[in-house]
Amino acid sequence: MARRLLIIACVLMGSISASSAQSPPPDAMTAARSLVTMKLADQYKALLPAILLALKPTLTQDRPEIERDYEAMLPAIADAFAPYYASMVDGVAAIYANNFSAAELRDIETFYRQPTGQKLLEKSPAIAQQAAQVGQDIGRKAADDLRARLTDALRQKGHKL
Repeated sequence: MARRLLIIACVLMGSISASSAQSPPPDAMTAARSLVTMKLADQYKALLPAILLALKPTLTQDRPEIERDYEAMLPAIADAFAPYYASMVDGVAAIYANNFSAAELRDIETFYRQPTGQKLLEKSPAIAQQAAQVGQDIGRKAADDLRARLTDALRQKGHKL
């Protein structure tokens, strides 16, 4: 889970630098920031504990005296994460603002504030995980089947595999 969140953080950071080249309209950015903070705030805030958890073994080296100091420093580190959080929100908001008008973004936010939208927000991570698993399972089955078919076809052409 922590590894997945770190990957998401890297993708988001990459998208921030990629999105900064385009300058969306200010009204679209305002609407996009509102949508992003509503839609993704919990996911972004979950990144910090995941990052800190991933860093802990490397920095503390399983030494209790370092672990105690590490744990004591965490509240101050949370403040240091704030600019990164703001950058993530702005970066993703720019992506939304470059792809949707301000009116469309407000419509999307309206949807997310309705019960069905709230349910979608709540269930999206689990649905995405389940969909990824289905894709992996079917992809693995397809690869096995295609490998067998190609191997058989190549053997019929006289190749020894």
